[in-house]
Amino acid sequence: MEKNFKKQNVIISEEEKTLIWDDVLESFRKTFGSEIYNSWLQKISLIKEYNDYIVLGVPTRFFRDWIVSRYLDKILEQVKSFKMSLNRIEFKIIDENKQNQESLKVDELNKVTEIKDSLLNYNRLNPALSFENFISGKSNEIALSYSKKVCEHISRYNPLYLCGGVGLGKTHLLNSIGLELQDNNNVMFISAERFMYHFIKSIKKNDMVNFKDFFRKSSVFIIDDIQFISGKDSLQEEFFHTFNSLIDKGSQIIISSDRSPMKLDRVQERIKSRLAGGLVVDIESPDLELKIKIIKKKIEEIQNQFKENIILNDEVINYIASESKTNIRELIGILNRVIAFSRVHNKNLNISDCKNILKDVFSQIKVITVDKIQNAVSNYFNISLSEMLSQRRSRPLARPRQIAMFLAKKMTSRSLPEIGRRFANRDHTTVIHAVKTITRLSEQDDEMKKNINQIKSLLIE
Repeated sequence: MEKNFKKQNVIISEEEKTLIWDDVLESFRKTFGSEIYNSWLQKISLIKEYNDYIVLGVPTRFFRDWIVSRYLDKILEQVKSFKMSLNRIEFKIIDENKQNQESLKVDELNKVTEIKDSLLNYNRLNPALSFENFISGKSNEIALSYSKKVCEHISRYNPLYLCGGVGLGKTHLLNSIGLELQDNNNVMFISAERFMYHFIKSIKKNDMVNFKDFFRKSSVFIIDDIQFISGKDSLQEEFFHTFNSLIDKGSQIIISSDRSPMKLDRVQERIKSRLAGGLVVDIESPDLELKIKIIKKKIEEIQNQFKENIILNDEVINYIASESKTNIRELIGILNRVIAFSRVHNKNLNISDCKNILKDVFSQIKVITVDKIQNAVSNYFNISLSEMLSQRRSRPLARPRQIAMFLAKKMTSRSLPEIGRRFANRDHTTVIHAVKTITRLSEQDDEMKKNINQIKSLLIE
């Protein structure tokens, strides 16, 4: 009869076992440090050992994904130091629900309080970011209007999804909604990053029951920067069920992102569908009029706060507003720079002074994204974006598609797999082929070279 023994709660055949798993775990602790070891690696168990690979057990899919994405190479290196023939590691999810049922019931009230206190420390609503302090213009007036309507009629627009670039006021509007509703509602305001933090923490403490209960009891759930859940399958699973639970009980959900729902990269289709099923409102880049209003309002705030007189004439204000091509946050940074120079040198600035102060700012290269490249190429060849991204392979569509992939590789920092995903989930080998093809054609065909240079000019002008 085959003799067995127990190690790390897993039964392994004595005949097959050659690794001493306790020694391997100790090497993990020394290599990665106590913090990473205690949080992630000590829960790894040895399930099966073969001559050239091993099967390791982890408690959840999230644990597996996190370990594989961050520590797998070093783990394999450490394991190979104990057995050189090993060249790969496989993971198996171990169901620990039965083992942890009793521990989940222990100190339940204290655990809920811990989550609540921790959230309060990081997610307080900012009284300064109210509707009264939000400066509106043509680029954001629709978003402001519907943010106020949500406060009047909860669940009428559900979810309300605000999207737009960085620094355009999305977080301000979310905060304003929370301030408006907090007196009569259970408001939860959290960033997607903090949501993930508490999700991980609850997994590590075997406290998912209280995590679910806490987040699903809110009557107004506000989550900022939802694009952060991209590629995190376990987190998306939890968010999906939290979303459905809140909708079913009639809670209002407000979400922000830097892109529209259907453009969220590596996010489950069912989540994108639910996000798009509410009211999606885009916040555009501020126009000249709005930027001037923002500058004048900021100058007024600084004067009131520091009791000092700041003199910037309309000509200088118009110059700063017209030359700033990015977002509101950076516009304020540019203004602060000009005001600081004025203070130090104790002088009223003119446009020539501003040009000198801001020459390095306004000469920076324009940020190019895959989205901008796709739009520029489709407009240049007079085809729709949906046609260019479709599966059709006709020459009038395939060539522009290849040019867009080529420019995405040359003009952005995106990896080949990322570029492929942005082109209707194509494989990275398709991108490689496109880059090689366009590189060859641009060297041989003057017309192709001309087209590429003209599109580049459109992107950087």
